Amino acid sequence: MSEWSDTWTYSDDKWQEGNPLIVGAREHAFWLGSSVFDGARAFEGVMPDLDLHCERLNRSAVALSLKATKSADEMEALCREGVAKFEGEPALYIRPMYYATQGGPMAVGALPESTKFIISIYVTPMPEPKGMSVCVSHFRRPTQECMPLDAKAGCLYPNNGRALQDAGNRGYGNAVLLDMLGNVAELATANIFMVKDGVVYTPAANGTFLSGITRRRVMLLLQEAGHEVREETLQLEHFREADEMFATGNFSKVAPINRFEDRDLQPGPVAKKARELYWQFAHSGAA
Repeated sequence: MSEWSDTWTYSDDKWQEGNPLIVGAREHAFWLGSSVFDGARAFEGVMPDLDLHCERLNRSAVALSLKATKSADEMEALCREGVAKFEGEPALYIRPMYYATQGGPMAVGALPESTKFIISIYVTPMPEPKGMSVCVSHFRRPTQECMPLDAKAGCLYPNNGRALQDAGNRGYGNAVLLDMLGNVAELATANIFMVKDGVVYTPAANGTFLSGITRRRVMLLLQEAGHEVREETLQLEHFREADEMFATGNFSKVAPINRFEDRDLQPGPVAKKARELYWQFAHSGAA
């Protein structure tokens, strides 16, 4: 059985099983990073906020000077078509993408007309909400002047990857990244929340990190359930004094944080409630 047998790929207007070779060595995305993607989930027969993920991909394409060649509705229909190719209801990662094959003047900038669209859907189990340990990274989020932070662009992720690898080498499961001013921004692979005296806090979306779709959904669900949720500029001291912490993101949806540097934490009631509310939403038919 192939390593990629639990994958379906959409490219050149057709579905192929597995992970076919698509990008050549001279193509712009391969050597100059002109790619954007989005990530949605299929699990337990539902695909929450798939439409929002498709819409965001098109915004990301424009932000990186690519051409959005599919409407969000077309993209969503193709994603659902791909999910239907899997037997049963395995947990899947749904990754639509755009990338440039050619460069413009002097080959450095992407040529929008050369944009290609692909989808990769593959089996990825949902992690158990056992909690994660996090440390503070010495790597930081860039500013808008330096990188295309209004896009979910592939070129942004090597920096977070360095932070995650360093955290793993230090014995932690994830890393807290600060912005250039020293404010808490996000985890390497998720958005971060904290709770103090019953109030839910999350870093203000200041343009240095992606304000995730799951992040905004969880904020809304908690508010509707009567919780006070605040977006504020937060420093490490706030997190060191927090009663509980949790993370949101497409991969795990909602996951508690049970260790912050050398401080152990118990998975708290707000994190548990946030996960329950998200699962209810996902299965409500409104997703």
